[in-house]
Amino acid sequence: MKKMYRGCLSCLTLLLAASLLTLPAFAAEDMWTAANRIIVDIYGKIVGISTVLAGLMSAVAVIGAKLSNNQHKVDQAWDWLKRIWIAWAVINGIGAFIAYVAPLFNGLATLTP
Repeated sequence: MKKMYRGCLSCLTLLLAASLLTLPAFAAEDMWTAANRIIVDIYGKIVGISTVLAGLMSAVAVIGAKLSNNQHKVDQAWDWLKRIWIAWAVINGIGAFIAYVAPLFNGLATLTP
C-alpha cells in the first residue's frame, strides 16, 4: 500500500510540475480570420488555375473545330467550348457571390455572453 501511495504521489507531483512549467500559447488570430484567409488563398489559386485551363482548353477546342473535316466533330468541339466557358463562369461566379454575400454576415458569427 505504501508503494502505491508513493507512486500516486510522484505522478501527481510530476503532473503539478508539468502544469507549472508549461507556457500558455496564444493564437495570433482567431479561427474565423484564419479560415477566411485560407479560403481566400485557396480560392484565388483555383480561379487562377481554372482561367489558365479554360484558355488552354478553349484553344484546343477551337483548333479542333477549325481543323476537322467532319461536321459532327466540329459541332462537338463547339459544344465543348460552350461547356468550358460555362464551367469557368460558374467557378468565377461562386467567388463573386461569396465576395458579395460575405460582408452581409459580418458580426453574425459572434457569441455575446
